[in-house]
Amino acid sequence: MGGTPRPRRALVLGSGGHTGIAWEVGLLTGLQDLGIDLGAADVLIGSSAGSVVATRLALGTDLREAIELFDSPVVARTGASMGPGVLARYVLAGFRPGSPARQRSWLARPAAKVARLDEDTFVAAVSEGIGDADWPDRELLITAVRADTGEAVAFTKESGVPLARAVAASCSVPLVYPPVTIHGDRYVDGGIRTVTNADMAAGAQRVLVVAPIAFAFRKAQRPRAQLASLGPQVRSTCIVPDKASLDAIGRNLLDPSRAKAALAAGAAQAALVADRVAAVWEDAQARLARG
Repeated sequence: MGGTPRPRRALVLGSGGHTGIAWEVGLLTGLQDLGIDLGAADVLIGSSAGSVVATRLALGTDLREAIELFDSPVVARTGASMGPGVLARYVLAGFRPGSPARQRSWLARPAAKVARLDEDTFVAAVSEGIGDADWPDRELLITAVRADTGEAVAFTKESGVPLARAVAASCSVPLVYPPVTIHGDRYVDGGIRTVTNADMAAGAQRVLVVAPIAFAFRKAQRPRAQLASLGPQVRSTCIVPDKASLDAIGRNLLDPSRAKAALAAGAAQAALVADRVAAVWEDAQARLARG
């Protein structure tokens, strides 16, 4: 006779720029060092920064190599130049009339005109370490937003999209980085729909969200609200940066000079949240075995 099926587990990795990538990598590798293997997730969902980390986790590559993305002088210089004008437009988008998709399209449509970097250079930089890799034999969802309509999409192995372009599209911060062309349409950052897209984890019985950014103007778009929408039967938790991590990350999420500090802060925070993560991720027997 077969035993009770293992609960389906989803790992959701949210948006957060360069420092978000570093903090997520620090947290995940820190948990791994403590014996908690998040790479065993049944489904991985990545948005923007999270798409980089989720893809590397799904491919089984060294997560720490993701930090090398910031070695590209062009990308580093572009990200560090994110100014108050860009942030102001993001705030204004949230107050415009119309549907959320219409608000997203208003934010995304001028992206190609103001981007400081050409598309091919951007895709090559973001896909460093991914290159021509095929989609893994894992359930991997990479979120993005179609620039002209604001439609949210989740690219998967079945989408017929090169993995590197899917990740680049998810990382294309409007007004900073160029939109990424896929099948003739332009796509931008998946994090402008919601910072984690945790609602896409519907169907999983256990959901762990790692969110470098937890705030959204609309309460329903915040990670914890999205987790609650999955239903009371879902065991879940959301890990966000603590004060030490927030200090390390800094105000400009695209500033690569803060990546090493964010990486170290994420690793340190792992020890503080390990029990809470294990309570969601592992069954009682696994927790006892890990000690």
